[in-house]
Amino acid sequence: MTQDEILTCQNLRKTFGDLVAVDDVSFTIAAGETYGLLGPNGAGKTTTISMIAGILERDGGEVRVAGRPHDTRSSWGKERIGYVPQDLALYPDLSARENLRFFARLHGLRGGRVRARVEEVLELAGLAERADDPVKDYSGGMKRRLNIGVGLLHRPPLLILDEPTAGVDPQSRNAILESVAALAGEGVGVLYTTHYMEEAERLCDRIGIIDLGRIRAEGTRRELVGLVGELDRITLTADGVQALPTLAALPEVREAAGRDGRVELTVDDARRSLPKILLAAADAGLAVRAVEVAEPDLESVFLHLTGKALRD
Repeated sequence: MTQDEILTCQNLRKTFGDLVAVDDVSFTIAAGETYGLLGPNGAGKTTTISMIAGILERDGGEVRVAGRPHDTRSSWGKERIGYVPQDLALYPDLSARENLRFFARLHGLRGGRVRARVEEVLELAGLAERADDPVKDYSGGMKRRLNIGVGLLHRPPLLILDEPTAGVDPQSRNAILESVAALAGEGVGVLYTTHYMEEAERLCDRIGIIDLGRIRAEGTRRELVGLVGELDRITLTADGVQALPTLAALPEVREAAGRDGRVELTVDDARRSLPKILLAAADAGLAVRAVEVAEPDLESVFLHLTGKALRD
């Protein structure tokens, strides 16, 4: 374990009768890192995080939170985890402020600390203007944001989010994703489970692809895409293709083709290569009117590793 690791999981295993729900799962999360468990429903994501949170007994393996062993009996570890379950854990007849005050006291906050932290979380969740309305009158997205706020009340160094955008509208989903990104920027380690590929690509520093209870691959988005062997593609719409030989000679370009005012390039890393390609095109007299970049995504990685689409 390195000094900045907030979570270490080694060889986690859980069975239910003959069903092996989690099979030898291992990964780590550093402070300020967002780690995504990406997989379809039933892949073992919720079982894994329930063992990490200390809610579910594991059949094998080890969990360490901030360097110390953690299990269902570890109050020290639970104090350092904010767990936001997939199902809403709120009292619908209470207001957002009343819910937060209640859960703050459960976490041991008292007096002025409760008031101050409740107001901070209301602002963070974007609910300050509706703080005294009953939660039952909230939209699905507002309830989800409040649910996350409850998990943040005690300022945990590790936040566990289980499918936090399930069933919310696009605007609320975007607000939730922005909030999660901000938390990681403040040094909070985030464990984020999802079956939405685009969320994992947007948020996560590293991703573990899980299926049938096993981690099939792990790494950054770029590392995972490299497993498939696909390259990025850049398409330049321009007045002619006279710069094609110049662009084809660039070390970043693997393949080049041109037709009908379009130059199509295959490269290793489009984001890094694009500025040099555009400069070379301009020097060769090519007037570029539009640029399209296509990168392999995690959907193709998942299909490659498991033989099925992510949402199967």
